[in-house]
Amino acid sequence: MPRPRVHDLDTLLDAAEKLAATAGPSAVTVRAVSDATGVSNGAIYHAFGSRSGLVGSAWLRAAQRFLALQQSRVDDALADPSPTSAVSAVVAAAEVPAVFALDYPQSALLLLTIQRDELLGTDVPADIAEKLTQLDRSLVDLFIRLSTALWGRTDGRAVEAIEACVVGLPTGLLIHPATRADGWRVPDAAARARLDAAVRAVLSLDPPLPQSRNRKGPS
Repeated sequence: MPRPRVHDLDTLLDAAEKLAATAGPSAVTVRAVSDATGVSNGAIYHAFGSRSGLVGSAWLRAAQRFLALQQSRVDDALADPSPTSAVSAVVAAAEVPAVFALDYPQSALLLLTIQRDELLGTDVPADIAEKLTQLDRSLVDLFIRLSTALWGRTDGRAVEAIEACVVGLPTGLLIHPATRADGWRVPDAAARARLDAAVRAVLSLDPPLPQSRNRKGPS
């Protein structure tokens, strides 16, 4: 059986995204994607190997798109020679969920309102698992890059402060999983302004220095 063409693969992944985002992870089956696209079950299995390979590929594509946008915005902000460019870069990275939702609305619903483990489960194909691990490492590298630009530090406490700005604050202020049934709406200007203010407030405080392993406790 011939492998679907590249544009057919994107069509299949689009269908998987839409099913997961609008009806929940359990709605994504090979048969449902076949019904939505007109591509045969056999061709889908040939392309992805299994249902796990299909949903894993959909998640991976969405995550790669998200990280590429985040890295691009950070690159643009850090290219500015102004002394506030590092702070602007963290703000730009934190705002990506709102920007991403405009560019890729279904990918945003999939990536930002569904837990990865909820969608993928434990039966993740080895090649997909390795690529997801690489993505996680790339995200940590981005945190380290921003921490270095801001404070010249790469220690855990500094990186955790960046993670709070880039992941924690956007999750709390922009992303509301409870609205998934109605479709996650792109954050408005007020929500983005609150995020901007919150990120800048966190960054105004240098993170505590890491404790020395040789420091002795009180005697």
